[in-house]
Order: sequence, then structure tokens, then C-alpha cells
Amino acid sequence: MSKLIDGSVAKLSSLLKRPHLFLTITELLGWDEQVYLPPGGAEHRAEQLSALAEAAHAAVSDPRIGEQLAALESPEAFEKLTAPERAIIRCARRDYDRATKLPAEFVREKAAQTSRAYHAWAAAREKSDFASYAPMLEKNIELVRREAAHLGHGGTGAEAYDYMIDQHDPGMNAAVTEKLFDELKAGLAPLVRRITESPVKARPDLLRGFPVEKQHAFLREVTERIGFDYNHGRIDISIHPFCSGTGDDIRMTTRYDENNPLDSLFSAIHEAGHGIYEQGLTAGVRHTALGQAAGMGVHESQSRLWENQVARSRGFWRWFEPKFRAAFPGQMRAISPDEFYLAVNAVQPTLIRVDADEVTYNLHIILRFALEKKLFSGELAIADLPRAWNAASRELLGLEPQNDREGVLQDVHWSAASFGYFPSYCIGNMVAAQLWYSALAERPALEDDFARGDFSWLLKWLREKIHSQGKQHDTLELVRHSTGGELSPKWLLRYLEERYAPLYLK
Repeated sequence: MSKLIDGSVAKLSSLLKRPHLFLTITELLGWDEQVYLPPGGAEHRAEQLSALAEAAHAAVSDPRIGEQLAALESPEAFEKLTAPERAIIRCARRDYDRATKLPAEFVREKAAQTSRAYHAWAAAREKSDFASYAPMLEKNIELVRREAAHLGHGGTGAEAYDYMIDQHDPGMNAAVTEKLFDELKAGLAPLVRRITESPVKARPDLLRGFPVEKQHAFLREVTERIGFDYNHGRIDISIHPFCSGTGDDIRMTTRYDENNPLDSLFSAIHEAGHGIYEQGLTAGVRHTALGQAAGMGVHESQSRLWENQVARSRGFWRWFEPKFRAAFPGQMRAISPDEFYLAVNAVQPTLIRVDADEVTYNLHIILRFALEKKLFSGELAIADLPRAWNAASRELLGLEPQNDREGVLQDVHWSAASFGYFPSYCIGNMVAAQLWYSALAERPALEDDFARGDFSWLLKWLREKIHSQGKQHDTLELVRHSTGGELSPKWLLRYLEERYAPLYLK
């Protein structure tokens, strides 16, 4: 048993290990479903996941966990516990109450439904046919409403949506999120307009003919250099890049395009950021709150910080550009360093969220957040979702999708009933920028480290400020704990201005 957990909490900890193992198996099957599963195996996988969800539900709702929690929560026992031990109990109680209030039949139904919905989404996306997917989406929203109701959050659609946001980012809700987003949007819209109206234009189209095998070798070198441990992880290919697993076994994916090498590279760095976070969580207690991520917004802050603040910096490319040119001498021969760096930091509104530059990316999230709120409040019918999506895209991005594939069907999240997840991306961008300026305050010459190929100081700093904290704090508390201030969009707006104004607003 870890030194962090002993005495009266040890028995509870041992009971938490079994449900955690089921979770890791579920993640592994989910990874395989999106990477290697043959098309004919989809229905069987749905049955596997359903059976596994039932077993996991039984494990996490084990009455012995409830007994241990009740004993530890008594006033005389609780006052003797340390802050980390209290965090274990607080999070275990949250999970236990959720499990015991959800009927096993509902858990089986949801697991099977979301597996089928994923394959329905993939087929609908391929055909750009939202109508064929709409019944699955309607069923997923119904399941989420029922889940929230089981847990006492089903009075209104707004309550169900708050419940989902809190599931991804403990302590957050729609009102807090909307306030942050409104402030960000007010400052972001003028910057986007100034950059897009600038005569300076990046030329990512100059990057043509980059062999996939060499792209893979280069991104492997980059992700390993910044701190991803391939002894406990791997990278594969999927439609939608993602990362899953625990620090012992991280599975991440990217995608390749010979005429867009930066896409695979930055997707890999992004997913490696997630993996580095998981690998930095305290080993030996990953089945408890002490070894688990604080939430998806914090998780996203780790991937975004490595992808954007680090990997789009001058210092980063002072180290890696010579290596990139050596790997692709013919392709890079006619491209100047300034042209290349501008391509790395290209700003061009796009319809596709995962292709968006970091300046306009948050507008994509603001769009999805607004639509999700309307779906749950009943203000927006599912049948009207494509029309509403297109109108919001036109308003926020100045672009209108020509079909469902490049509009409402582009993201996988709703097929998994992951409503309330999208705001985490934007929250993560805010946290990343706030962490970046906190790190710079302690080490102003941080980019000089990068220029030497040394990312160890930043990694160690993140291990101390974020990774080692596990789930002891909710999102807003962890930001205060690690940066000394309240979460604010001002740091992200400052970062975007300082990074992009010198490039585009000369």
C-alpha cells in the first residue's frame, strides 16, 4: 500500500481498485473499437461493453464501499484524517452515490446504446446524412436526462446539463462557463477580425509531399523529447485523434496527410500532453483521487499547453526546425524559416474544429456550448440542429457548412453521450495560458530551455503544480492553488495577442 494511504483508509482503497481495473479494461476496448475493430465486430463489441459496464457497476456499488465510507465519514473518524485522505473519501462518495443510484439495467442500456451510436455516427458522417443519426442522438439525450434524474438533477433540462458539465469538470456549471465564455468572446472577436483582415497570410499549402513514415518518425522523436514515455504508451491511427488509458498503459492516436504534416504533428503533441499528464499522476494510487486527473478542463490544459504555448513557440522550433529540415530536405528546400514559422502559427477560420488554429478554436467551442444549452432546455429541436449549427457557424466563423459532414456531424462526442464535454476544451485553453504565465514568472527564460531541446524544467513544474495534486481540488480550486489567482480569460487573450500580433499585425 502506498505511504499516502494507510490505516483506516487502506481498506476503502483496496475496495476501489477493482472498479478502477474495470474502467481501464473499458478504455482499452474503446481504443480498440476506434483503431482495430473490424466492421463486422461492432454489435459484438456493444454486447461486450454492456456486460463489462454491468460488472463495473457492480464493483463500484459494492456495499462494502458504502460501509467503509460511512465509518470514515463519522465525525470522530473524519477529523483524524489528512487532507489527501479526505479527498479520497469525498471522491469515492461521489462515485459510490452515482453508482448506487443508477440501476444496473440502465447502465447496461447506456453502454450498449453509446457503442451503437458511435457506429451510427461514423456511418452518417461518411454519408453526410444527419437524419440517419438523429434518432441515436435523441436517444442519447434521453439517456442523459434519465441519468441526471436518477441522481437528483432532473428537475429541468438545465439541471441535467449542469450535471453533465460537472461530470467532466467538477465544480463547474453552465452559468460559470457562460460568464467566462462571454468575456473571452468579447476580447477574442476583435483579435480574430484584425488578424483575418491583415494582408499577412500564412502559406500552409507550401507543405506538400511529406511521406507518412517520416512524419511518424519525427513526431515520435518530438513527443518522446517533451516527456512522453513510450515504455508505457503507444501511438496509432484513428479517424479522430484521442488518448486513453492510465499512466501504466497510454494509448494515443493521430492521423496522417502527406500534404499536411503539421496536422499529424500537433495532433500527436496534443495527445502526448494528455498522456504525459496521466503518466505524471501518482503511481500506486491511481485507483483513488490521489492518482486521478482533476477533470477534463485540467486535462485539456496539459495537452494545449504542450501543443500551443510550447510547440508553437520560437524556442521550440529553434531546436526542432533543423531536425525537421533534415528529415524532409526536398520538401523544405524552398521554404524560408519565416514562412515555415508563420505556417506553424497559421490563422485561417475553418469549418472543422479539429483543424482550427488556436486563435479561432475557442469560437468553435462557444458555438457547441450554446447549442448544447438549447438542446437541453428544449429551445432547440434535434431536427433543427443542422440549421442552427449552420447559422451559428456563419455568425461566429463567417463560414457556413455545405453539408452535415463539415457541420453538425464532424465531432464524435455526442455519439458517446458526452454532452457538457466541449466546454472543457475552452476551459483548458484558459487554464493553459494561466499556467504558462505562472511558469514564466518563475522562469522568464523558459524558451531558452526549449531552444536547447530541454523541456525538463517545465515538465517538473507541471508535475509539482498539477500532476501530483491528483483530484484533491476541483477545477477552479486547482487553478487558484497552482497559479495564485482565479480562473480568467485575460491570460488566454494576453497570450494570443502576444503570440500572433507580431506575426500578423506589423
